[in-house]
Amino acid sequence: MSATKKAAFFAVLAVFIATWIKPMWPLEQALHSSLTIIGLAALGWVDRRWPLGNGAFVAICGFIALHSIGARWLYSNVPYDLWAQALTGWSPDAAFGWQRNHFDRLIHVLYGLCFTPALAQLARHGWPALRGGQAFSLAVMVIMCSSLVYEWFEWGIALLLSPDAAEAYNGQQGDIWDAHADMLLATLGSLLTWPLTRKSTR
Repeated sequence: MSATKKAAFFAVLAVFIATWIKPMWPLEQALHSSLTIIGLAALGWVDRRWPLGNGAFVAICGFIALHSIGARWLYSNVPYDLWAQALTGWSPDAAFGWQRNHFDRLIHVLYGLCFTPALAQLARHGWPALRGGQAFSLAVMVIMCSSLVYEWFEWGIALLLSPDAAEAYNGQQGDIWDAHADMLLATLGSLLTWPLTRKSTR
C-alpha cells in the first residue's frame, strides 16, 4: 500500500473514531457504522488483491469519512446549514428553499462519484480485454444495482423495526420518493465520472 493510501486509510479511521465521541444515538449510529466497518475491511482486502490507483482509493476513503459523519447525526440531523452559516454566513437551506436535510442526497451522489472509478479499474483487472467504455458501463451498472439492493435493505429495516426506529435509520423525512431519488442521484454521480474514468482505464 502506497504512502498516499496509508494516509487516507488512517485519516478515515481517525474520523470514524472521532464520530464516536459521546454519540447522541448509539444504537442507530451503530447500525449505520456497521457499513463503515465492512467498507473499510473490504477496501483493504480488495486493494491488496487488485491494487487500485491512488485517486480511486482516496475517493472511497473520502466517501467513507463523510458516511461516518452522516452516521453520527443519522443523516437527517447533520447540521451542515449551521456549519455553512458559521463559516461563511451563507445558508444553503435559505438559498435553495430546502425544507428537508439533504446530507443523505449528497452521500448518494458521492457514492456514484467515488466508487465508479475503482469499479471500472476492477473490471479491467478481472477482464483485461475490456475497453474503457465497457469497463465504465459495468461500473455504472454495479452502482445502479447496488443502490437498488441498498434500498431493499432499507425497506427490510422499515419492516422489522418500529416506525420511529425505521425513520431514524432510513431518514426518509416524509419523502415517499426518497428511494427513487437516492438511486437516481447515485446513477447521475456515477455517470459524471466518465471523463476521469475514461482516462484511467485506457
